[in-house]
Amino acid sequence: MRKVILNLAITFDGFIEGPNGELDWLVKDSTVDFGDILTDILADKDIIFYGRVAYEKWGNTQPGKEASEKLKNAYRQMNSKTKYVFSKTVSDDGTDAIFINTGIKQEVQKIKQQPGKHIWLYGGAKIATTFFNLGLIDELRLAVHPVILGKGKPLFRNIEDRHKLDLLEMEKYPSGVTLVRYRVRDSIRK
Repeated sequence: MRKVILNLAITFDGFIEGPNGELDWLVKDSTVDFGDILTDILADKDIIFYGRVAYEKWGNTQPGKEASEKLKNAYRQMNSKTKYVFSKTVSDDGTDAIFINTGIKQEVQKIKQQPGKHIWLYGGAKIATTFFNLGLIDELRLAVHPVILGKGKPLFRNIEDRHKLDLLEMEKYPSGVTLVRYRVRDSIRK
C-alpha cells in the first residue's frame, strides 16, 4: 500500500514559514545542490498532495534560467507527478491537477490502495493538520533547520490526538540541517 509522507523543511522551533510567509531562514548547504535534494524527495513518489494555498504558491513553480541543470531536471520530475489539490473553495484551475473538495479521508484511502509509489504531502500546515486528525499520515520526513524564529506559521497546531512516532533514520549535513524520518506508529485519542 502507498504511504502518505509529509516531507518539508521546518525550523528548530517548529515553524514552516516566518510571520509574513518568508522562507529566508532556510539554511543552504554549499555542498549539496537543491536539485539533488528534490530528486531524492521525489524518488519514491509518483503523487503529490497539496493544500490549496501551497499549490497556488508552489504547485506549478519553475526554476529560473540561472538554475542548475540538476534543479531544472528535478522540477521537470516534480511537474510530471500526478497532483491532487485539497480545497473547499476551488474545484478546477485549468491544469491537470485533480481537486478534492469533500470526503478527504475516503478519497485518500482509495488513492493509497492504488498500485504505485508513495505520496508526497507537500503542505502546508492546514492540510498537514487535517491529515493528522484524519489519521492519514504514515511517515514524516522533516529537514530541521538550525534556526529559531520565535514566531511564524507552526507546522503542528490544532492536532486533536497524540501520535506516537518511531525514528527510522537521521542524517546530518555540514550546514547543521538534520533530516529526520519517523513512522507514525499510532494515534491515541485524548
